[in-house]
Amino acid sequence: MRTLAVDIGGTKFTLAGFQNGDLILRETRKTDRRGGPEWMFAEIRNIYEDWHSNHGFSADACGIGFGGPVDFPTQTVTMSTHVGGWADYLLVKNISDLVGAPTIMDNDANVGALGEAFYGAGRGLPSIFYMTLSTGIGGGIVIDSAVYRGADSFAGEIGHMNIVPDGPECLCGSNGCFERMCCGLWLERDFNKPVSELMRDPEFVKRYVVLLARGLKAALMILNPHAIIIGGGISKAGDRLFGPLREEIGRQMTSWSKARREILPAQLGDDSVLYGALALASSMSTALVS
Repeated sequence: MRTLAVDIGGTKFTLAGFQNGDLILRETRKTDRRGGPEWMFAEIRNIYEDWHSNHGFSADACGIGFGGPVDFPTQTVTMSTHVGGWADYLLVKNISDLVGAPTIMDNDANVGALGEAFYGAGRGLPSIFYMTLSTGIGGGIVIDSAVYRGADSFAGEIGHMNIVPDGPECLCGSNGCFERMCCGLWLERDFNKPVSELMRDPEFVKRYVVLLARGLKAALMILNPHAIIIGGGISKAGDRLFGPLREEIGRQMTSWSKARREILPAQLGDDSVLYGALALASSMSTALVS
């Protein structure tokens, strides 16, 4: 069984080829935000055709994690708040036609959650809340090995929960959103420094985790998951981020709540979504029915 996995993000995209669950091919390129979906699809086609010609790789199935809201029942992109032109773009059909194999898509946070639940830090746990902390912020909920998507495929969209009343305007049109206050895109714009540099400043991190914990507290109080798993580029700060964050969560959590506060880094690093796409494609018929 050969599976093509596609991870489309706001700053980069990655393709991976799996054979019987083993990662055998992988390529990452920067996203051209001005190029839109046509540019992205052309890049995906070039990589896949190169793999087919030079490595004999042909996919039997394809899974896609897309960096924005996805209408799961209709398998269509709703929008991307970071790159224009994606609304209603027929990404699944185009990739399915390209590879000649069944293709399935979900938003990247849901797919990353599946990756960590099946292959990473969430293995063996009955429930997890996965948050991608990167260019944007997204959330995915996995309960008993299945993604919980909600009535309209919008469950887990923690990035656009307001955590600062009357805060600065977010790309979504609201104000003070979790994403607006804590994601990589806005941190670099607001502080005019790379996120990697900001995360090396203990005083900045001390202030930053106050807002980060405020958003995660909502997930802990509403879902009471067995663990919150954080992936994405900012999570690579490691203990410099997770130590202060765990302390701040402990301060902010309601004193009478005995809900666990397990906060874990993603084990799969940049590959959470790729392995999640593998899991999604492997359970394609079941996923679409549920």
